[in-house]
Amino acid sequence: MTSITKTAATVEEAIKAALEELGITEDQADIEVICEPSSGFLGVGKKDAEVKVTVKEDDAPIASEEESEDDTYYGDDENFEGDTASEAEDAAVNFVAEVLSGIGIHGNMDSYREDDTIYISVTGSDCASAIGRHGETLDAITYMTNLIANKHSEERVHVHLDVGGYKKHREQVLKNLAGKAASRALRTGRKVDMEPMNPAQRRLVHAYLQDFEGVTTHSEGTEPNRHIVVTPEG
Repeated sequence: MTSITKTAATVEEAIKAALEELGITEDQADIEVICEPSSGFLGVGKKDAEVKVTVKEDDAPIASEEESEDDTYYGDDENFEGDTASEAEDAAVNFVAEVLSGIGIHGNMDSYREDDTIYISVTGSDCASAIGRHGETLDAITYMTNLIANKHSEERVHVHLDVGGYKKHREQVLKNLAGKAASRALRTGRKVDMEPMNPAQRRLVHAYLQDFEGVTTHSEGTEPNRHIVVTPEG
């Protein structure tokens, strides 16, 4: 499912901009007006219109009578009783859009689900306020989004939220640091203490170094100073 949010002086202009960026027509889109435009009072408190435009899924082919009893869920039947994936994803996306709009961030939003993970990516300018120092604000928004998504899902889901490409960049930085720490441990034959990280970042490093031959990893310390120790084997 692909969704973007757009702001403009009028609802019509915001819809038009979103449709043009997605390369679709209005008939191919589900349109939600998140915020009506407001002129404010004497120009104070003026707000642009904000809309969310989602690309409709392709219409499913009509099943033959022999296939009509097939109760397999293929992801395109909104009436299927077990279809909580779409509900969870929609709830997560709507929550993120509301939070970002509340702190003045208006950008493009894409989302998709893979297994038990809902991936949400937000791109746009002035995203720093949604990231915070060392990603603390982003982590807080992600935590709340996970709570919202799981309220709308019978099965446990995990939300991976990235704003302005911060997490993608941070993950690459962590992998580079982990590789350097492992190489140093092998070169010196001594353990290497990495910088303090949050639980998600530590999981990433542990997983990344699992395939790094000759070293083991474990965590030491207490939050917020808990960190990974890379130790040469043998």
